[in-house]
Amino acid sequence: MIHKPPGRLTPFYRRSTRDTKALERPPLDAPRSVRIDPGIMTILGGIGGKGPGGDPSGKGKGGGIPFVTERDFEKEVLRSELPVLMQFTAEWCQPCKAIAPEVEAFAREMEGKAKVVRIDVDKSPIIAQQLRVQSVPTFMMVAEGRIQDAVVGAIRKKKMHEMVEPFLPRTAGAIKPAELAQLLAGGTVSPIDTRDAAAFARAHLPGAVSMPLDGIESRLAELHMLTGQPVLYCRSGDKTKDMAEKLAEQGVPVAFLEGGLLAWEAEGLPIER
Repeated sequence: MIHKPPGRLTPFYRRSTRDTKALERPPLDAPRSVRIDPGIMTILGGIGGKGPGGDPSGKGKGGGIPFVTERDFEKEVLRSELPVLMQFTAEWCQPCKAIAPEVEAFAREMEGKAKVVRIDVDKSPIIAQQLRVQSVPTFMMVAEGRIQDAVVGAIRKKKMHEMVEPFLPRTAGAIKPAELAQLLAGGTVSPIDTRDAAAFARAHLPGAVSMPLDGIESRLAELHMLTGQPVLYCRSGDKTKDMAEKLAEQGVPVAFLEGGLLAWEAEGLPIER
């Protein structure tokens, strides 16, 4: 059990010598590396705080994002069934206020998939000390009860997605673009373009076979006679995801490209025209 040391705690964040309320901070999307000791993730509980952000009402001032304290850190973070993105913040932190709308928008997008919580370093100093938080904002990604990633500084929503994405639940059969590119290089898969013939003629994945979606179910034998494991893809991934789920229910599991051709192009991967 961790006991709060007597007297005033040593400051654990860095402030400017010129302005006690100014925070040392890097520019957006220019995070500094964070050294994390996997063994430092000590379970906290039953000490300090009266609710989110020390607010007895339990609501805090997180703009819809809950504050976590030493009292509920174990329950809300370590034992969460969903992956958790923690933002360490403080009332005097101007960069934290500047990025608040993006953090809140990201939290809404992740509802039901991942949790976003805030920790006020002034009101929950023991957590910050245990996790060696040196400045705010600091973001930490927690999954399976362990810190998986950490970034110091104000970041955009895109970076938040990058931190959380690897730990989100995945649909059975879903393959990410980078994974499919590796499988293609090894010759173990055959991409199946399920768009219409005209779209296929304009652009398609390397080595892809054209097989429009509305004819897939009548061509299952042909699908599985290909040299590699078939991987369905469409423009955005939604239609092939539904088709893969439908075929799985019929006992015919088929993989699909998550995000479709758009995700493949967004990764800068090659296209045949």
